Amino acid sequence: MTTNTFVDRKAALSQWGASLRWLLKSEEWNGYEMGIEESIYNEFKSVVELANVKNPWFTEKMIHHSLSVWSDQITPENIDNWLNSYSIPNHSSSKSILLILAGNLPMVGWHDFICCYLLGFKVKIKLSKSDDVIIPFMIKILSLFSIDLMKETEIVNGKAKDYDMVIATGSNNTNRYFEYYFGKTPHLFRKNRTSVAIIDNQTTEDDLNNLSKDVFDYFGLGCRSVTKLYIEKGFDINSIFKSFYHAKEVMNHVKYMNNYDYNKSIYLLEDISFLDNGFMILRENENLHSPVSVVNYEYFENIVELNEKLKYIQDEIQCRVGVGGIAYGTAQNPSLSDYADGVDTIQFLINNLN
Repeated sequence: MTTNTFVDRKAALSQWGASLRWLLKSEEWNGYEMGIEESIYNEFKSVVELANVKNPWFTEKMIHHSLSVWSDQITPENIDNWLNSYSIPNHSSSKSILLILAGNLPMVGWHDFICCYLLGFKVKIKLSKSDDVIIPFMIKILSLFSIDLMKETEIVNGKAKDYDMVIATGSNNTNRYFEYYFGKTPHLFRKNRTSVAIIDNQTTEDDLNNLSKDVFDYFGLGCRSVTKLYIEKGFDINSIFKSFYHAKEVMNHVKYMNNYDYNKSIYLLEDISFLDNGFMILRENENLHSPVSVVNYEYFENIVELNEKLKYIQDEIQCRVGVGGIAYGTAQNPSLSDYADGVDTIQFLINNLN
């Protein structure tokens, strides 16, 4: 279909979501009711395999988890619920936007892309070398329902030129470069963030079982990954290890366990106290961020005082899980309206549409 209007683009994105659900069923191609050709359907498996070869952190399980979250979210109803509160014109924008994407998780830049696509921007994409396989394939599938997409989307390999706006995601260090090169252009710059969980004396075993997903999904590499626990004094910390033990399959991942072995050896050499269950280290530490395989923790006595403390560092926190926050086990399943850094990407684009 032609996708010169907002309505058309919403319909095309919905069809992409339906096709993704077919792909994830891992069944044999059963005809064009899937919305895609057999050759493209069969290509999906090789794309997942190649992504894992190029980036071993992108296991088949993690890729499928990421795509499953997207397939659940991209439905006509969810898209309408997300966008109905905005005043979005039906025509396309004449502007071009540069997306500089992170690559710490599979498809981590997809939300930025679909926001720009839905509003009709011409999009130039600077992919991370860590995630340069899956997103181009997903654009290819979306283009089956959006014939204008390929001529209005460019994967940039060298220096980007001729853009009106920038959305760039990177570390706190790379953000200094973003500011230097793109600071005079309308922009969104995203820095390092992480997530925290609050555990009090009413937290149950089921809660902790769910929390393990927030900690171990994507090996703790995402901004929505919990890297810091605030634990109420009197809580049995051993129950955390007990509930987290069912995530022991991370022991089969070479890069993860290399990080675990390295961090453990450093702490032993430096005589730093820690707790250990064979694949995860709990360390009492005030820092929000922790290295792969390590989760920092800190005790609290008064939730009101803790809330005040977290207010001062809220710009460093993506998600608050548990007491006073989102439900345990849901951090890695964001909705379409869960914007990175809490900055409304759609509204930013609307403000710079013309």
